[in-house]
Amino acid sequence: MKKALFLSVLALSSLAAAEIRVGVIVSATGPAASLGIPEKNTVALLPQTIAGQPVVYTVLDDASDTTAAVTNARKLIQEGKVDLIIGTTTTPASLAMIDVVAEAKVPMISLAASEGIIKPVDAKRAWVFKTPQTDALMAAAIVQHMVQNKVRTIGYIGFNDAYGEGWASELKKNAAARGLKVVAEERYGRSDTSVTGQILKLVAARPDAILIGASGVPAVLPQKALKDRGYAGKIYQTHGVANADFLRVGGRDVEGAILPAGPVLVADQLPGTNPTRKVGLAYMNLYEAKYGKDTVSTFGAHMWDAGLLMQKAVPAALKKAKPGTPAFREALRDALEGTRNVIGAHGIFNLSATDHLGLDARSRVMVQVVDGTWKLLPSR
Repeated sequence: MKKALFLSVLALSSLAAAEIRVGVIVSATGPAASLGIPEKNTVALLPQTIAGQPVVYTVLDDASDTTAAVTNARKLIQEGKVDLIIGTTTTPASLAMIDVVAEAKVPMISLAASEGIIKPVDAKRAWVFKTPQTDALMAAAIVQHMVQNKVRTIGYIGFNDAYGEGWASELKKNAAARGLKVVAEERYGRSDTSVTGQILKLVAARPDAILIGASGVPAVLPQKALKDRGYAGKIYQTHGVANADFLRVGGRDVEGAILPAGPVLVADQLPGTNPTRKVGLAYMNLYEAKYGKDTVSTFGAHMWDAGLLMQKAVPAALKKAKPGTPAFREALRDALEGTRNVIGAHGIFNLSATDHLGLDARSRVMVQVVDGTWKLLPSR
């Protein structure tokens, strides 16, 4: 009897001391570094314990490279024995990681935008979740703003990868539904130093507005070229540019840019009735207290929201299994899928078996670059 009691106590002690291992992959260097650095910085603000269990984070840099992201994912799973992967920063790399996490049955929360990362929720994507708003959700907001401002024809230039293609597809779909016409489209590489040829073709088509389907600092290049060529129409960017580096590098060249963004970008401009204002301000204050004034970005907030989902799901998973086991990872996946009413910095998350993001229109606002900063545009 005493021996059985001793073994029970030992088992409970072992369960209580089990580490929850979280692998994080971000693009802290390379073309997507302006997105990945605030994501990496935010890891230091995430909880060190959840439901009494220690949480250990291992952070790896994929250098904005898809192959490196896949290698990192395998390393975290095979050597790190992680229970959860958060990352990575870019759409192409996140898409490439799906096969790796699905095969290992390790849940993943992506920090990238494309809807294709989580849809359709098939056998592989059953293990994949994300926190950034999708290109589909944000493209609808852009086209709505275009319609309200009497735009009829659109030009498009975007990355020549999955991010740019995803935005092109969503733009054309939403534009067609609202009676707008895409009259010209071009592509460029994330590391390109000139887009003169592409911009000449776009300007020649004389669209009322142009959308740049890019992210981070590389999104400055087309807008500068458009300004240099005297383009006078409206210039739209995606939510992939919503950070201080875009403003710093772009300077006067990005003045007037219009884009959809998560409400955290302008948390201090939101009305008091906005449900995300309080969470957004709390994150902003924490981040800027550690890294300096005006350093907060929407990208770090995607990591913050991933942490909130994790804090909601882990206690439920702990009731079913011990960290470090296949049973715990499956329970964590199930708990993430069942997450409801989590108020994040970007919106209110209500996940389900068919929606591994769970955000709605409350997760987006329209902003404009005015005098070198972000200005909330009135909703109509």
